[in-house]
Amino acid sequence: MKIAVLGAGAWGTALCLSLAARHEVTLWVRSANQLSEMSASRQNRRYLPDFALPGAIVLADSVSAAINRCDLILVAVPSAGLRNVFQEIAQIGNPTAVIWASKGFEAKTAKLPHQIADEELPAAIPCGVLSGPSFAQEVARNLPAAVTLASNNASFCRDMAAQLHSPRLRIYASDDVIGVEVAGAVKNVMAIAAGICDGMGLGHNARAALIARGLAEITRLGMKLGGKLETFIGLAGAGDLILTCTGDLSRNRQVGLGLAHGEPLAAILERLGHVAEGVSTAREVMRLADDIDVDMPLTRAVCQILHEAIPPKDALEELLRRDPKTESYS
Repeated sequence: MKIAVLGAGAWGTALCLSLAARHEVTLWVRSANQLSEMSASRQNRRYLPDFALPGAIVLADSVSAAINRCDLILVAVPSAGLRNVFQEIAQIGNPTAVIWASKGFEAKTAKLPHQIADEELPAAIPCGVLSGPSFAQEVARNLPAAVTLASNNASFCRDMAAQLHSPRLRIYASDDVIGVEVAGAVKNVMAIAAGICDGMGLGHNARAALIARGLAEITRLGMKLGGKLETFIGLAGAGDLILTCTGDLSRNRQVGLGLAHGEPLAAILERLGHVAEGVSTAREVMRLADDIDVDMPLTRAVCQILHEAIPPKDALEELLRRDPKTESYS
């Protein structure tokens, strides 16, 4: 199968490395400087250093060149760039199947990726979302991982899951696009909270409680939007949440650690050099939760720390003062 991967960040590059052994892969590199450097070194030194790009991976300088005569377009850009990429795909004409691996709500609209796709891509093309517990560095190293592919088109989903599946990157099919997207977006907010928890030295008990109650928030929001319970206890839900809240490779967890240590947000993001989706997603999730009356106290606390300059210790005390409640996911 001929696959065009759009987005040469860490995740897009890792997907290329994983897929190139079995498929013809072309990687679109948006920055001319990055393309030149990657072409010369055959590495992505900025986002995924120390991994050689096999000669079979073709580098393209435009979306049109990348998707020419491909069987599948795999979009791996940050959520902020998703709409523009979808528009460019549509403008080129006769697009093939599209799968996105972006996680987040669109800024200012709080729309999920599939809603953006509905607005920008031709209705006739099959689409889906790929998400789950998968650090780019480990996928690039060919370590075992398992993720979920969700689509409203059942036959497309089964076919793509089978073709993309490998012993080291296992693909499970789902029909719950909303649940997979909500889980993939909100887990980044919870990872910031987990980083703050660890950075403040609150202990393993507190982190376990945070992950469990974070899953409750994700589930409440996701089910209110139409997601399915089984999604939130599966790979795209609990699996991705646990990884992102506990793994040292998690950028969003690193944001939380920096905040707990008193580091300014701008300095943290500059040091990371990568997009931490939870920073922008937190505000959109909170706005949406308020609009549809979903209780999300952890998300609110993260928003207060990120965007209202409330010290982490004050946000923590406010959470701990909450009245006890019956444990519930609804």
